[in-house]
Amino acid sequence: MLLIRHFEERLIALHDAGKTRGHYHVYIGQEATGVPAIACLEPGDSLFTTHRNHGHLLARGAEPARLYAEIMGRSDGYNRGKGGTLHTAVPALGFHHTSAIVGGIIPLAAGAAYAAKARKTGALAVCLIGDGALEEGAAPETLNIASLWKLPVLFLCENNGKYGADRRAAAAQSQNMAAYPLTDLPGAYKIPARQVDGTDAAEVYKVVSDAVEKIRGGEGPQFIETQTVRWPGNDENWPVAPAATRIGLAWDVSPVPEKARDWYRSCDPVLIFARELVERGAATRQALVKIEDGVLKEVDDAVRFALASPYPEPQEALRDVFAAEDRP
Repeated sequence: MLLIRHFEERLIALHDAGKTRGHYHVYIGQEATGVPAIACLEPGDSLFTTHRNHGHLLARGAEPARLYAEIMGRSDGYNRGKGGTLHTAVPALGFHHTSAIVGGIIPLAAGAAYAAKARKTGALAVCLIGDGALEEGAAPETLNIASLWKLPVLFLCENNGKYGADRRAAAAQSQNMAAYPLTDLPGAYKIPARQVDGTDAAEVYKVVSDAVEKIRGGEGPQFIETQTVRWPGNDENWPVAPAATRIGLAWDVSPVPEKARDWYRSCDPVLIFARELVERGAATRQALVKIEDGVLKEVDDAVRFALASPYPEPQEALRDVFAAEDRP
């Protein structure tokens, strides 16, 4: 969770310094969903994610250095700079496709689940979507066929609506969705659906573990909506970090600008989890600071690697366009 947070905050600084180009999205505020959820999976499982993908990739084990290089369009990136921030794919980690097209991955995840079922591999597919993806026509169509064919697919919907400071408040109804709550939509297709507090890492792990067990047991698709509170830095057209996260903010948010303090005090999943670890006696504040120091060094090293990586040669644009290199 700390790696994701500091990776994203550094990315904002790199963009502001002109080291990256184009629009990008960050996963800040949703770390307690992606990390525990992906920890429930097996190496052979397939994952499909969206424009807000960096956190999912890092949670699955992506190297920060190669991910930064990809975002910067460098040769040492996972896709030699062709995928960039919005379309990074890492098949070795099960990420066969990342799509910035809202809802674009939903049928692809179902296709991977169909393949796993047909081949009897025991694997499952995970469709990592935001609440807006349910507004697309691909959503009900895929939910229908996934239910009919009992496909081994988990639909994990991260609802990052603006709920205010109370992280346990009910999800705000989408202006473009008549279905409310969001779990009503999969429910109409007889897909078991649950809501969970997306800032509670332990609860997310429990709910996702249960869903994964049922899918592997042959019960068909499952749907989980995790409710988080949108990070204040995402309120603008481009991400803006109100403050640099440090473990100490878990107990004192005074360094944070006043307009963002409520979020860091009561809605930040990283700081919430830090407090819980200390309160349970599972870690000390000093131990958490030491972990954070190690993460900050890892991020520093990753940035140096990416900035030193060369840009690809122009002819690289014609490589890997087709499955076979000799195809015209």
